[in-house]
Amino acid sequence: MRRLYFLVPDVELASHIVDALLVARVPEHRIHVVAREGTELGNLPEAGLAQKSDLIPAIERGIGLGGATGTLAGLVAIAIPGGAVISAGALVLGLALAGGTAGAWISSMIGVSVKSPRLEPFEQALERGELLMMVDVPKERVAEIEHAVCALHPLARPEGVEPDIPAFP
Repeated sequence: MRRLYFLVPDVELASHIVDALLVARVPEHRIHVVAREGTELGNLPEAGLAQKSDLIPAIERGIGLGGATGTLAGLVAIAIPGGAVISAGALVLGLALAGGTAGAWISSMIGVSVKSPRLEPFEQALERGELLMMVDVPKERVAEIEHAVCALHPLARPEGVEPDIPAFP
């Protein structure tokens, strides 16, 4: 999957683009709209926390760091003579899983409160009242969808393609 970014001048045009995307068989849950706070979006699919915050990257970092810390703690525990009563492998694995889980949970709480760095280039446009549309499409449909949106709505400005998006947001 790839994420396409478009800046759109107003809600009415964004609504027309969403309609065109739905006709092009892009599922509604793959369309995300971000606007300045207080903007009435009507029936437009508003971006959720996963798109507006640093949630997903924070969870990924938390799993990695927590898992590594848990693994290290398990290795230290089995290195202490008489410390490990259960199987060394089970202890290391258990602590790695516990560390990864705790890391994901703690970092997700932090990530929800931090704005997504991917949205920083669009801050000024959002403050001017423009809307940011993010559309997640299979990589083989990127050119087709980008061309369709630009051909039907010349005021929509393509702002790039994100190479990879997480599969689960």
